[in-house]
Amino acid sequence: MAPAAADGTRRMTKKPVNKGGGARALKTRVKKKRGLKNSSRRWLERHLNDPYVHRAQAEGMRSRAAYKLIEIDDRHKILSPGMLVIDLGAAPGGWCQVAAERVKATPERPRVAGIDYLGMDPVPGAVVLEMDFLDADAPARLVETLGDAPDVVLSDMAAPTTGHRRTDHMRTMHLCEVAADFAVSVLKPGGHFLAKTFQGGTEAGLLDMLKRNFRSVHHVKPPASRGESVELYLLAKGFKGRVGDEAAESGDSRPAGDEDTGSGSGEG
Repeated sequence: MAPAAADGTRRMTKKPVNKGGGARALKTRVKKKRGLKNSSRRWLERHLNDPYVHRAQAEGMRSRAAYKLIEIDDRHKILSPGMLVIDLGAAPGGWCQVAAERVKATPERPRVAGIDYLGMDPVPGAVVLEMDFLDADAPARLVETLGDAPDVVLSDMAAPTTGHRRTDHMRTMHLCEVAADFAVSVLKPGGHFLAKTFQGGTEAGLLDMLKRNFRSVHHVKPPASRGESVELYLLAKGFKGRVGDEAAESGDSRPAGDEDTGSGSGEG
């Protein structure tokens, strides 16, 4: 039994399973219903019992995906006060929330520019364009909205799934490649790039391009990313700068590792 505190209440001595910080919740089960596929029922049960979903609801975050960025940034330190950030595939806004808070953006001085073809509620400290990032004028609009070159480019874009794993992989990898090309074209020297990819191999050409342009390139999978999910994140730190740019700030030199074409919308 847990020891009694001075006020007579019992304190837990073991870390709760529920990462939302509340008491351990009873497992919610969804009854079988006509017209509800077993796969849909399993997804609904998983969602209802997900501690990150409960935590997001309790803490006012737009999505559980916000905790993926929080965990990556806590470990890899890509966001700092005063930085300018671009968020690709911003809806429903979880990554914008995290980025705006960590760079100390305010409604009076937004420091985050997001884009998504899906509409979303405003995020204080961020300006979000409701348009497709693959539109020809989208990149220029983003930089214009931000007001200067970004220090960080984030992308949680994923193509709508088709149910065909190889096709879904190729479509999302295309979005990752487009986001990487954009990052290399706009980042400040010393800047960072973080993008969703899928297990099954990042294209060699993309990795080679990132290694040429960044001091550190590797894959990360934060705890908030479900274990059974095929998603990974590609993190490139310390942009070396384009020809004619000032020398980039020094950064770490970890090599790329295996672990630790439709329009795309985000999960952030």
